[in-house]
Amino acid sequence: MKAYVVHRWLKGPEELTIEETPVPELGKDMVQVQVKAIGLNFFDTLMVQGKYQIRPPFPFVPGGELAGVVIKSKSPLYKPGDRVFGKGSAFAEVVNTEAKSLLPIPKNFTYEQACGLFITYPTSYAALVLRAQLKAGEYCLVHAAAGGVGIAAVQIAKAIGATVIATAGSQEKLDVAKRFGADHVVNYRDKDWHEQVKKITKGHGADVVYDPVGLVEQSTKCTAWNGRILIIGFAKGAIEKIPANRLLLKNISAVGLHWGAYTQHEPARIPEVWKALFDLFESGKLVPAIYDRVFSFDEIPQGLEAINSRTSYAKVVATVGSSKSKL
Repeated sequence: MKAYVVHRWLKGPEELTIEETPVPELGKDMVQVQVKAIGLNFFDTLMVQGKYQIRPPFPFVPGGELAGVVIKSKSPLYKPGDRVFGKGSAFAEVVNTEAKSLLPIPKNFTYEQACGLFITYPTSYAALVLRAQLKAGEYCLVHAAAGGVGIAAVQIAKAIGATVIATAGSQEKLDVAKRFGADHVVNYRDKDWHEQVKKITKGHGADVVYDPVGLVEQSTKCTAWNGRILIIGFAKGAIEKIPANRLLLKNISAVGLHWGAYTQHEPARIPEVWKALFDLFESGKLVPAIYDRVFSFDEIPQGLEAINSRTSYAKVVATVGSSKSKL
């Protein structure tokens, strides 16, 4: 099979190369998947650079999210022909992964829609619902709202009944956020963007701030009394120093979210999150948003560069072979 294999830490995704490699043997409770589509993420670049919190031993196949068809199964949960999505070493034509790392593709979803669900949507749902306890009628400020987790957060907040204020760095991305449900949009490149948020909320401020970028310090200026700031990531590249005095003065809670760690610390919450998400998928309230350009397997480095340069929006996807069929 073909796969991207990393033998040393790379400068960036442009150094990724494809190799012919044998399909590994299938272990106990494992499932072998013919990959049809791959969800690309910012952390994929960090992983190949050795800058991610997880540093796998060499050689390794990078990638986190995938969708495809079961070829073989040593688990009673899946059989050959089942359409699944989940996590694994995704930058390959065939992936062996644990059965617990897969879920059935929602009815009527394509492989391209499904391949970006496994990390993006539960991250946003767990953050907004489990950690911030967002309620109907509250103001929810979503930064980088045209990105993968950002659009998921916009859709989930709207489904809850919140008023969503979306930020992005260009008019094109603001239009995308609006198209997927944002009530108000603000360009965070404007020097007075936090004043615009206060004006939209009639001085109240945002009850919940969803931040995958690294805008906590500025966001405290437009966060409501008893507001909750969700720390999702640091797309700007630097880890912020949080102004603790502002948290104190406005009763603000700064709340972290590490969805991947729920398997170790709170595994009982995982089925709860997925049940809620599947209900929203089936109701049509959550529809995966995909970047207009779908990349081929050979173009995965370009897809990652589109994310890193912030020229993309929504979920960036690469297909493997012919993925259009629902088979």
